[in-house]
Amino acid sequence: MPLPATVRFGDDPMVPQPAPILAMHRETQDVFTLTLDVSRRARAFSPGQFTMLYLFGVGEIPVSISGDPACPERLAHTIRAVGSVTRPMQALTPGSALGVRGPFGTGWPVEAARGKDVILIAGGIGLAPLRPLIYQLRERRDDYGRISVLYGVRSPADIVYSEELAGWSADAGMDVSLIVDHASPGWQGDVGVVTSLLDKVDCDPRNTLAMTCGPEIMMRFTIRELNHLGIADKQIYVSMERNMQCAVGLCGHCQYGPAFICRDGPVFRFDRIKPFFGIRDL
Repeated sequence: MPLPATVRFGDDPMVPQPAPILAMHRETQDVFTLTLDVSRRARAFSPGQFTMLYLFGVGEIPVSISGDPACPERLAHTIRAVGSVTRPMQALTPGSALGVRGPFGTGWPVEAARGKDVILIAGGIGLAPLRPLIYQLRERRDDYGRISVLYGVRSPADIVYSEELAGWSADAGMDVSLIVDHASPGWQGDVGVVTSLLDKVDCDPRNTLAMTCGPEIMMRFTIRELNHLGIADKQIYVSMERNMQCAVGLCGHCQYGPAFICRDGPVFRFDRIKPFFGIRDL
């Protein structure tokens, strides 16, 4: 069976290639960003794609790339320490090595968004897969209309990339709005759900692309509110998460209706998966 066209590396896509850790940065109490040196085998990646990270002797996980597409030799990944692989992974230090496979999957519709307003809606660590897209939109700022970034988290302590968010909000023609479920002392921003931030968005619904990543229940309500704004399903893109193990559409663990998340996603135009998106626990 031929390999999917999304496999970029010349190496066997099933064999992890060692990559040393350049930096490890703690974002929150349970979220960290690690940067890998892949300069010896760097390949261009598209915003929204993912890699498989292998902790030798422990296991492998799929993780979205969260770094700058302009620097493919430095692969950044933002990870929540929640499982048997990610918890020991957060204890690694620069100089340690991880195995890397990829990049795999589909990316955000950067070219299709040219000349349009763009709305990015993220929940929690769902900002990580959107971060490379933001880098690219800023680099080519004149190619797009109004850019709105809406970001919701449980509490102020759960905000990732806080310094970058401040820098993005200072950009002309780029609006960044944050909201938390539960405020803490000193928080002076919005409190509530991320969908309520859509009331602040200034866009032309007929000439807008919306892209969202986060818990599926958040994306479900986000899509409903985007529809209320007049943004059609074919103008909405979602990034899905499933139990991806082989990353090339062979094992079947991430089957989603007729599609495989690893091969046909993780980014999908919503109208193409809408019949399955509404089925809980599919």
